Formats: sequence, structure tokens, C-alpha cells
Amino acid sequence: MKKIFIFTMLLSITLFTSCDMDFLPNDKIVPEQLSVDPSGAFYATDGNYAIFKDILNYKGSTYSGNTYVRHYFQMAEFPADNVCLAGRTSDPLYEALTYKTTPDLRNVTYLWYVSYKIINGTNALIETLEEGTSSYADHLKGENYFLRAVAHFNLSNLYAKPYVLGRDNPSVILRTSTDTKVTQRSTVGKVYDQVVDDLENAIRLLSNQPRNGNAGYVSKATAQAFLSRVYLYMGDKDQEVIDLVNTMLAGADPATKLESTATFPTYFINALSSKETLWAVAHTSKESRGGSSIGSMFLTDGAGWGEIYSSDPLNDLYDRHPNDVRTSFIKPKTTSSTQYMVRWAKPSNDDFYENDIRDVSWDAVENKYYFNDGANKIFVETEIVNGYEQNYITYNGAKTRARLSLKMEDRYGWPKYFVTKFSYQDGDPMLSSPVMIRWAEVILNRAEAHARKGNTTQALNDVNVIRQRAGLSGNQLFRNDNMMGYTDLLDVVLDERRLELAFEGHRMFDIYRNKKSLDRRFSGVQPYEIVNYDNNKIQYPIPMDEINTSGISQNLY
Repeated sequence: MKKIFIFTMLLSITLFTSCDMDFLPNDKIVPEQLSVDPSGAFYATDGNYAIFKDILNYKGSTYSGNTYVRHYFQMAEFPADNVCLAGRTSDPLYEALTYKTTPDLRNVTYLWYVSYKIINGTNALIETLEEGTSSYADHLKGENYFLRAVAHFNLSNLYAKPYVLGRDNPSVILRTSTDTKVTQRSTVGKVYDQVVDDLENAIRLLSNQPRNGNAGYVSKATAQAFLSRVYLYMGDKDQEVIDLVNTMLAGADPATKLESTATFPTYFINALSSKETLWAVAHTSKESRGGSSIGSMFLTDGAGWGEIYSSDPLNDLYDRHPNDVRTSFIKPKTTSSTQYMVRWAKPSNDDFYENDIRDVSWDAVENKYYFNDGANKIFVETEIVNGYEQNYITYNGAKTRARLSLKMEDRYGWPKYFVTKFSYQDGDPMLSSPVMIRWAEVILNRAEAHARKGNTTQALNDVNVIRQRAGLSGNQLFRNDNMMGYTDLLDVVLDERRLELAFEGHRMFDIYRNKKSLDRRFSGVQPYEIVNYDNNKIQYPIPMDEINTSGISQNLY
């Protein structure tokens, strides 16, 4: 038995340095093996972390795009309103972005499959590690409680209705032991209760510092931060969010937990060593996925598809304050430093809107840009909307919102607004260690909780911590007498979350858990529509493989 276990450990070490091997040691380890050689818990726990990033053999084959983090970020982010897909793609991200998912899509089925691989691996360790034998063993057990909580929480949020729509709605399969004889869907409430319980155990067992001193491993603060997210999503735990974040800060200025204004533009490149990162899925230079990376969809730089761009509504939000350092993560692919163009969304022959793009010239008499439409000059006009400038044209008798910019390179008529949050680690355009949770989110979690409780001053204070780090000052900061066009405090916080956490997998959940609707009426291949928070299609379907095997019920979608 011991020889078998040592072989498994060696295989684990090999995988952790070479991601392309076939490796499922956490599945193969059973409690009896760990009791023979408890030191194996170290390697098995590393294996559980590795499954968030590794390419596993799935249905008899491997595909370089099949990783937990790639599918998760696309499935969580693309159904929202931060991104624009420029043309169709055969990648299943298309179905995620357009809400046209089916139970046999690769992303839908693989994320379910790999999530339960993580859960099964953590269960083996949680059952076997005896508390109190050593602080190190307790820390390892706490890590596994945390990873199990993350896997269940993300599954429920993707494959079930939001918690705020009812605790009794069907959720996912809740697995808390290695005994898998019974398979049934739990309720949303039971899954959340288990996630809270797991995180409380993690907080109790984890030490204050992550293993190896980098953010590829979790600490007590990571579990506290994630619990603040869980409480926020529950909608009725706002005071618990506030109390928990206060406990984490212990009186410290929240700004001290963040990167500085000067260093933030390189934050995602250096996420693993940053004080702001509470957990990132660690990738080494040997683990660049090239065209199958998360960043490959957002960027073309020697490699990458570069098909996903920041959306016009998000660009509008950034344009309000051009000195905001967060705009550094958006890279417009301009082709001129002096020539301008104007564009606006127009219906295509499909269910989406494309762009009409025109070069413009300057009229020195009118002091406006214009383009010629036959014998007519169509001027680009400016107006103030909610305290901010925006452009419009009057074309074919209709007033139409327009965007004026330097001339840009486009793909099928969509100007290229590249995004770099998942790029340039170790100088590689396709490499990153995707950030799962960071201090900026924690501060904004508290801001949202304060906003929902009507604590205006406290909510704005937290928002301003984030804005000041972004390089904003003076009248660019919120005050009771300077709401900058907003009439709803919660909208202030949600827009700040959007600016700060764009592309990191939060926006869809932020909107739907607050019972708001997503306005996706902008150019891109997504349907030109508003998606209500109670629409059944916001749930991903349960994979058909699971239904055929266990007979559990399917979602309405």
C-alpha cells in the first residue's frame, strides 16, 4: 500500500510542474492510503489546487481549452454586459455569451465534471485529516474546506437560480463525503448553508499566511474574504458582510491593502506576489496555454484570437474620467493619432446589432466633426447626460447615440478594444495567474452591504478608497453633495464594482442578485435585448451526461 501511495505522490509532483500530463491523484487517493502515510496530504492538496488549471483527460481525450479557470471566467463573465464578441466563433463561449446553451456543450459539461473532481478530492482529505495533530495538518484541512466551498458555490451560481430568488429552488448535487451512492439535487439554501459551514471551518483551521508565501495558496483572510462574497450574494446578510470585513481590517486603513495608483497598472502581471491578491490560480511560465488561454480571446499580440472586446457601455463608463488608471487595461487598437471616426449601432440581418462606421472631418466654422451623407453634412453633436458628455448624431431623421474616437482597426466592423487583465505575466501575452479574489472586491463587498442598509457615508467612503487608488480626486470622488448624476446609492456601488472588477467574473452575479436586469442593447453578436433577473435562461443546463447517469432533473432554460 505504501509503495502505491508513494507512486501517487511522485505522479502528483510531476503534474504540478508539467501541466499537460494526465493526472487525477486526488480521485485515486482514499482515506486508508492517507492513514498509512499522512504526509501525502500535502501532495494531494496541491493536486486539488492544480485541477483548477490543468488539462484533464475528459471522455477519452484532452483539449487545451478544457481548464476550470478558462471555462469558469467565460461562463461567469460573457453573459453579462462588459464584453462584445466581434463575429461568431466555434468556441462554446459563443453560446455562453448569447444565452444559447445546451446540455451537451463542452464548457457546460466539463466545468460540471471538473468541479466534482475537485470536490471528491477535497472530501477524501477532509475525512482523513484528524484535527489537532499539528497546525500544518489543520492548515491543509482548512485549504480543502475552502476549495470545496468554492467549487460548490460556483456550481450553484452557474447551474441554479440566484439565492435571492428562493432557498428552495433546486441547485446542484451536494457532496460532503466520499460516499457517492446517492445522487440528488440539493436546494439552493442547503448548498449555501454548506458553503458557509465549510468556510467557517476553513477560517478556524487556516493560518494567517498562505503556504510558500504566495497567493497561489489560501490563508485565513482568503476564506474570510470569500465568506464576505457568499454573505453578499445571500442578500439578507449585509450586517454580517460589514462585520466580517471590519474583522479582517482590524482597524487598518483599507487603502493599505491595495496596490498603489502607480503599481496598479501592472497588478495582474504580478498578481501572485501582490499584497492585494487573496487567491489566484497560480500559473508558471511553463503553463502558458497560448491560443487556449483566457487572455487569447481578449488580445492579439503575436498569439491570441482577439475576438472579445470591452463593450460600448463599459467604455462609456471609463470615458467619464480618462485619467482613471483602470483604463490602462483597455487597449484600443488605433490606426491614427490625428484622424477620427464616428460609429453607431445598427440592426443586422440577425438578432444582434453591428456598427456603422464613418470617417469624420473637422468643420472649423461649426467647431464639430462631421461626415458627408450625399449632399448633407451629418454633425457629431455633444450633450450632457446625467452630468457626463456623450455624442449623438441625427441620421435618417432619428437621434442616435454615437461614439467618436480616433480611427481604429476593426474585426468585421467591431473596433478592437483589447483587454489585458489576463496577459503579460513573465512577459508572455497569453500568460496570467487568474485572480479569484482580491482586497478591492472585499472593500466593495462592504460598500454594497452599506448601500443596501442605507449607510450612505460609509458606502461612499469605501467606494472612494477604490476611486482614489484609481487616481481620481476632488470632484471625481463621491460625496453626499456630489453624486455625479446618480440618484440611487446602490447604482453608485454597482458601477464602481463594474469599473474595478470588469472581466473578473462578477458583473452577471452583481446584477441578478440585486434583482436588476442586464441591458445588452449594444453592438456585438449577443442578442440586442434586456435580460431580466428571473429569466430561466440565466441558469446553465445540467449536463446531459449527468442526467443520463443519475436521473436528476433538468433546469428550465
